[in-house]
This record gives sequence, C-alpha cells and structure tokens, in this order.
Amino acid sequence: METENSTVLTDFILLGLTQSQHVQLLVFVLVLGFYLIILPGNFLIILTIRSDPGLTAPLYFFLGNLAFLDASYSFIVAPRMLVDFLSKKKIISYRGCITQLFFLHFLGAGEMFLLVVMAFDRYIAICHPLHYSTIMNPRVCYTLLLALWLGGFAHSIVQVALILHLPFCGPNQLDNFFCDVPQVIKLACTDTFVVELLMVSNSGLLTLLCFLGLLASYAVILCRVKGHSSEGKNKALSTCTTHIIIVFLMFGPAIFIYTRPFRAFPADKVVSLFHTVIFPLMNPVIYTLRNQEVKASMKRLLSRHMAC
Repeated sequence: METENSTVLTDFILLGLTQSQHVQLLVFVLVLGFYLIILPGNFLIILTIRSDPGLTAPLYFFLGNLAFLDASYSFIVAPRMLVDFLSKKKIISYRGCITQLFFLHFLGAGEMFLLVVMAFDRYIAICHPLHYSTIMNPRVCYTLLLALWLGGFAHSIVQVALILHLPFCGPNQLDNFFCDVPQVIKLACTDTFVVELLMVSNSGLLTLLCFLGLLASYAVILCRVKGHSSEGKNKALSTCTTHIIIVFLMFGPAIFIYTRPFRAFPADKVVSLFHTVIFPLMNPVIYTLRNQEVKASMKRLLSRHMAC
C-alpha cells in the first residue's frame, strides 16, 4: 500500500533500549518511579509561580514556561517507552513516528531557544539593572515567548519535511526506543548523504552555536559581577551557576547526537534516555532547588493546602 510520498512501510518496529528482560524491568521501575515523582514537581512549580503574586518577575515567568515545556517534552517518549517495556512487539505507525519526531524537535528546540532567552534576561538583570524593568516589560516577555515557539516550529517542520520526502521500502526496524532523525534516515531506500548534511546543519550546527553563545554570555555576566557587592555577587553567581548546569545537561547530549554523522555508537541509547526522559524532568527541579524565593513560595502553597 503506497502513500503519496512513495512510502511503502506503514509502520516501524522499535528494537527498544535493550533486549535483556531483566535490564528492561529494572529500567522500567526506575523510569516509572522517577516519572511519578518528578513530573508532579514540574506542575507544582507552574502552580506555585502562577498563584504567588510575588513571583511575577520575568525570571519566574520563563521558569514556569520551562517547567511546562519540560513536562510536555517528557510526555512524548516516556509513556510509550514504559508501555513498550511490557510489550513483546514494539510497533509504531509511520504517521505516529513522524508525529513523535515532530513534537520531539518542536518542544526540544523551543526549550533550547528558551534557555537563550533566559540567558538574555539574566544579562539584562545583572549588567543593566537600572534599565531591566523597562527592557524586560511584559510585552517584550510575551514577544520573546512567541518567538521561541515559532522558532521551535520552524526548526521541527524542516526536519519533518526532509523526512517526508524520503522513500521507505525496505527494513523497518528502528534501533532505538523512540523515533528520531538519525535512526529513521538510516532506513530510507536512497542515498541520504545530502539529507544527513542538511539535518546536521539544521539540528547540530544550531545546537552547537546556541551552546557556545550561551557559554560566552554567561562568561561575560560572571566577569561583570566581580565588581558587585558580596550579597549581589553571591546571588548572581548562584543564578548563573544554575543556568550553566542546565545548559550542559540540555546541550551536551544534543550535541553528541546531532552534530556528527548518523552512525550508531554504543552510548547512543543511554544518552538518548537521559536526553528525552531524565534531564527534561530534572531541569526545572534544579532551578527550583537553587531559588530561595520559589522554594519559600512552594512551602507556603503546600502549607495552605495541608491546612485545608
């Protein structure tokens, strides 16, 4: 049955994270426990920021959106992966695969651009504090938010458009636990050198440039805070350190996956697991644990609900 884009295959078989039943069971328990503990934490962060009038600064506005993006991102891979752990045959339809791939890159790129926006916000707050409220007014914040969503969509639609033009007529086994560009391209019944080059340029080069730009921006910020008071310096250092940790957690695996030729490496699946399941859930939590205002507001919120 052939579709309009010459695709013969109607579904793909996911080989999963591992073929060992014992390892699958162990990973299933760990991921499920982690998922059920951390995911509600992301929604608690969103609820706390939205319900506390004292958390209206742009930093908290963007932190709430980060929690939303990460929670949404975690729904793309983790639930299906948990179900597949209990299935003998892991099958995903062609359309389901393309849909998963689209949202994976849509939300992933959106989060990447959000980290860039948060770095810009910290730069203005620390280096130009007198003009901060004027520059980072609500209209600018919402404009930046719209821009990052549009940027994520543009990035993802390019990925999907390149995949849709490829013919799939041979093997249908994806050597992974979810659909992503490197594995899907390998199954195409044509020479994919040009497509791989375009994919690396679209994903890998963009990721690397954002990563280097973020490190450079935080280096400038840290140099600028040397002359600040001890209290202001400590707060700025704490905030920047948190952001830098998130940058490495987010961009490290993405650079490993997308900035090289699409060839299989033994560490690919482990890196993908952390990139798609573990780190997205941890990012907002790391921010929260290092932010005294959010922690205090969260404690007050929980206290009110427990009192009721």
